[in-house]
Amino acid sequence: IITIWISTIAFVGAGFVGWGQYSYGDKAGAIAKVGNIEITMGELQKSYTNLYDQYSQMFQGEFDEEKAKSFRLKSQALQHLTQQALIQNLAKSYSLEISDAELLTELTSQDNFFKNDVFNKEIYKSILSQNNLSTKEYEDELKKELLIKKTLALLPMNTNKNELNIFDTIISIADKIEYKVLTHDNIKINTSDDVLKPYWETKKQNFMTGISYDVKYVKQEKLTKTYENAQLIEYYNDNKIHFKGEDAKILAFEDAKEKIAIELNEKDAKKDALRLYLSYKKNKLPDTIKIQDITISEIDNPFSTDVIEKISALNSASPYLKPILVNGEYFIFELVKTNESQIKSFENARLDILPVYIKDEKSKKLLELAKNSLKTFQGTITDFITQNDTDKIIELEKIQATEFLSALFTSQEKNGFINLKDGSIVLYNVMEQKLLNKTNIDDNEQIIRLKNSMFNEGLIKNLQNKYKIEIFIQGL
Repeated sequence: IITIWISTIAFVGAGFVGWGQYSYGDKAGAIAKVGNIEITMGELQKSYTNLYDQYSQMFQGEFDEEKAKSFRLKSQALQHLTQQALIQNLAKSYSLEISDAELLTELTSQDNFFKNDVFNKEIYKSILSQNNLSTKEYEDELKKELLIKKTLALLPMNTNKNELNIFDTIISIADKIEYKVLTHDNIKINTSDDVLKPYWETKKQNFMTGISYDVKYVKQEKLTKTYENAQLIEYYNDNKIHFKGEDAKILAFEDAKEKIAIELNEKDAKKDALRLYLSYKKNKLPDTIKIQDITISEIDNPFSTDVIEKISALNSASPYLKPILVNGEYFIFELVKTNESQIKSFENARLDILPVYIKDEKSKKLLELAKNSLKTFQGTITDFITQNDTDKIIELEKIQATEFLSALFTSQEKNGFINLKDGSIVLYNVMEQKLLNKTNIDDNEQIIRLKNSMFNEGLIKNLQNKYKIEIFIQGL
């Protein structure tokens, strides 16, 4: 069942999980667009990391990249963001906004930023800084979350006694089933160029080179100045909150001296970089400064995501980028030329298209196998089970078993198959059915969740018809 996920700003303190190679479409600053809302690579990385952490907790640490791939976690992360964007478009259509007062109320209620049970602005800035986040980034994400909550709050769900009784009856139904799990491992396919190239011909518009940028740049090296003790003391007294130990307590001056000197050097390096920026714009660089040339893109970027995003916003009328910090050094960039994306040749696209072809072909052949095996398969026979008996579906992980049983107990078919999100298919045959003589519901929480889930599914489908969804990234 499709559900609307609301972000919880969990990316604070979380590192990004590794990413593979992708093919990009014709948008430089976005990997997707939903209505008027663009989705960036940075947002996708954060969404993926949050989701990865949730699964890792569910599996009690027994979760890795292989499991993430089998669950199509990157695709789920993008789905998360597109669902959010659909709700944001709906909110905009009704002119819903989050006021500064609402943002402040939410912000000052988050105890991560408390000191002595009170919101502390310095701790707030320090925690964000430690996680490479600006206050604007964090507050924009928080505003998005609050806007989604406000929109959904306009559509409340209530229950009545008849619904509770009906739901109680439904979840008291127990089935004795025979089931068999089919996975892509059951399928072997031909991946020679003879079959791959014709497939590429039908899909080649989806496999583009990324937009790249020819740029020039100069670099302001790190500084290693030596400062007088009085300068260090003065700076320490003005910025004590910057210098903390592993216990989060402010370091004594003597223990912080090395860090103070580093920070002062960074501050002075920024001043020098700004002077260098002005000289570069006026074509008055000293002879000792070397101008370097490079071509960068989303997938060939030796600098940072921030650099590529800012360069993509440059143009011929405004080609210079102010000093930007990368690994402790300041860089000043000048845009020379933007190279638009083009269709990749088959040879260059082969590595990108191969996993897409394998997935499509295996899914197609697995579906054929499921249909051909439905009447004759022999599998595992269970005792009488209810929708909650995920531990009795021994051939599936718990999350897969939950997905399977949820679909099974809403199906009208005695014999059939169910497609799981990870691409597996479960064949099933309901052998017997009975009604358990017990009450399963103590309150209306479960029925509210079910009604919310069903309503959200309908809402998302409606919004998908209303707002155009464009995806500019391949290989998820």
